[in-house]
Amino acid sequence: MRRLAIIAAAVACSALTACGSDWLGENAPPPLPGKRISVLAHSKSIEPDTGQTAPIVLPTPEKVADWPQAGGYPPHAMYHLSLAANLHEVWSASVGTGGSKRRAYLSQPVVAGGKVYAMDAESSVSAFDLQDGSRRWRVDLAPEDADAGSFGGGLAYDEGKLFATTGFAQVVALNPQDGKVLWRQALPAPVRGAPTARAGRLIVITVENEALALSTEDGHQLWHHTGLSEMASLLGGSSPAVDGNTVLVPYTSGELFALRIENGTVQWSDVVSSIKRTDQVAELTDIRGLPVVDRGRVFAAGNSDIFAAIDLRTGRRIWDREVGSTQTPWVAGDYVYLLSNAPELLCFEAKSGSVRWVTPLPRWEDEEGKKGRITWTGPVLASDRLIVASSVGKAVSVSPYTGALLSEEELPAGINIPPLVAAGTLIFATEDGDLVAYR
Repeated sequence: MRRLAIIAAAVACSALTACGSDWLGENAPPPLPGKRISVLAHSKSIEPDTGQTAPIVLPTPEKVADWPQAGGYPPHAMYHLSLAANLHEVWSASVGTGGSKRRAYLSQPVVAGGKVYAMDAESSVSAFDLQDGSRRWRVDLAPEDADAGSFGGGLAYDEGKLFATTGFAQVVALNPQDGKVLWRQALPAPVRGAPTARAGRLIVITVENEALALSTEDGHQLWHHTGLSEMASLLGGSSPAVDGNTVLVPYTSGELFALRIENGTVQWSDVVSSIKRTDQVAELTDIRGLPVVDRGRVFAAGNSDIFAAIDLRTGRRIWDREVGSTQTPWVAGDYVYLLSNAPELLCFEAKSGSVRWVTPLPRWEDEEGKKGRITWTGPVLASDRLIVASSVGKAVSVSPYTGALLSEEELPAGINIPPLVAAGTLIFATEDGDLVAYR
């Protein structure tokens, strides 16, 4: 088993390091003087391509009223959103239970009809007024005999219904006005990502790499598709993208399938992972960020060092770059932005994959001692700035044109969920289980 092999290798390396001798039992020679620098830590950096001098031009910022599903709309392409130049916190509200050692809080809120819907780490769903953050209702979706350590799931709003998937292997349809349960359907396995709703179908991906299409009317199964199973994966889960009649399903195996939304028939498939793996984390082949569809192209990033653009109709790979990421690409005009595992914020030309600029982000709280690993999430593009947030409670704005740092903002707590923008409001969900809104 892959997980056991990784653990065994780590334990073996630790034991050899601790005993201070070589494999023959003799005392090892003293280490050479000087500072140790990891070769692997610097081997994945990517540089801007030379000869790119044309100025970056983006679409005009557009104000959208809703952010109804994970990643925005079903294709996950939100382009250039509108947000005020000078932001101030306007309200904050508690969703409920936040993250802990036993629970991961990774469910992105959604916005529809002037309300913010959010799920906490124990599968309780709440509705808040978008203007002032007042709570309208709250409902607990966890079974009475539920294991408190379960986690995962997410929300989607479509055609007047709110849908919730849970780590308890259930999907629930709610009335968004009062939280009343409309129907509840058991699933063959837990779901750790949010569902995607489109054309009367609710598409979910289970932890066993099975995609299920359910009727939004009553939850009965319409079709299913299965990818390769994986024994180990990253925390959290991805959500399918839908464009027209095509569903893009990402699996933790690194497989990306294009399926017909009517019946689940396979149109094409690809594997978004690299064989050039340099560490144990890169061995995990998850596509954890959401695939994004824009003008006949699919953009997908794998944890195992591949970022690719694929033709939506044929499945032909247009280009790829050796960049690993667990975040969702952001497409705007002729450019696509990605937050890599390095961590670096990168700008690519959408047609060719050429790198326009690279902006490194802090990796450690204590950079000198390499302690306190920082994780980043995002980006979201709003009014000429890319916004990313970190696990140490800092939001950073970067120029989408040059990659220059524009501003930094201290947040109340760490952020592991991508921020969102709707109706001129920027919303963060903190690790502590709070929503914080800025306008």
